[in-house]
Amino acid sequence: MPDKSTENGDRFKKAHGSKSGMIEKTQRMKEHIMRLTRYYQVRAFYESYERWLLPAALLIGVIVDFITFRTIQIGTAFLILGVHAILAGLSIAYVNMYGVGMIPKNRFTRYLRLLSPLALQFSLGALLSASFIFYWFSGSLSASWPLMVLLTFLMVSNETLRTYYREPVVQVSVYYFVILSYCILVLPYWLNSLSVWVFLLSGAVSLVVMSVYLGILCKRLKRFRVRRRRMRLVIVAIFLCMNGFYFLNMIPPIPLSLTEAGMYHFIEPRTGGYLVQDEKTSWIDQLVPGQTLHIRKGDRVYAYSAIFAPGKINTRIVHHWQYFNEATGKWESRDRLSFPIVGGRQNGYRGYSHKGYMSQGKWRVDVQTTRGQTLGRMTFTVLWVDVLPDLVPVIK
Repeated sequence: MPDKSTENGDRFKKAHGSKSGMIEKTQRMKEHIMRLTRYYQVRAFYESYERWLLPAALLIGVIVDFITFRTIQIGTAFLILGVHAILAGLSIAYVNMYGVGMIPKNRFTRYLRLLSPLALQFSLGALLSASFIFYWFSGSLSASWPLMVLLTFLMVSNETLRTYYREPVVQVSVYYFVILSYCILVLPYWLNSLSVWVFLLSGAVSLVVMSVYLGILCKRLKRFRVRRRRMRLVIVAIFLCMNGFYFLNMIPPIPLSLTEAGMYHFIEPRTGGYLVQDEKTSWIDQLVPGQTLHIRKGDRVYAYSAIFAPGKINTRIVHHWQYFNEATGKWESRDRLSFPIVGGRQNGYRGYSHKGYMSQGKWRVDVQTTRGQTLGRMTFTVLWVDVLPDLVPVIK
């Protein structure tokens, strides 16, 4: 005959265990509901302020670039941009794969889906602004303004056209543009060359990278496969457009940049620098665009420039002297004077050229590469006088 005390104990344990299990199950359910509630609260906040969060992420990416390129070495900056390029590519892939259910939905992946568009905007902002910064400092706005306009449009259109940025064709187009720009920035630095073949190699590398990336996405995502032809056409169009910019000298000679330039009455090499003689001007005259040089007929005028070139780049810089013919209304080439530069000097490699027997009127000196890519321009007016104005010696 069974022991009643034992039987009652088993029943108690069974009932107690069942009750404990129910409590644990209820507790887990409450925690799950709380997590979902927090997630939907975060999601609601994100959706409510999306029109501000996305541009803010883009702006932060731009600000980070300005700080980065002023505080760290250019090689390190390029590595950081490479991380941004990878992050942008992963964000595009993740958003699209999550949208079709290829990624399991859990606490981590849900939050990652919310953050992916912000990460994409942040990285695109960093990459686009990096291109803008380098193109701005490496070329004259008068020559490269079409490219500047394009970069500005891409940066500001993230807000006004954010609905279109969700389309795969648009995402891939913008991503290829930043990949191509990144290659154009980095390869001349790594290869220490500004030759045409380096630019062509940059384009070829960008096409290979994009072909592999697009192939992976098309293999896994139907929405990319059905748009593959359009994506390829847009990529080819961007490639041809950038090549057109390059051969029309609208793309600056990255990574060269003009750090300082000026027109002077006299320049003489000194130990560790140059002695220049400039006209004494008031602060009001310095605010007026352009410069007026008062010289005696037959005197020389000197053009000075300091070019920053990282690494071991060896190239030649050209001072293209031009005179504005009032009769024809056109600029006429008067001289092309060149000198070699060597990269690596933080304050730029300094050099100068001079020209004598200059006519009165408007002049300009374009600081260019041997291919004709313009780094900067100095515009000035020559006036003949009998007595020279007061000159101020300055060490450069």
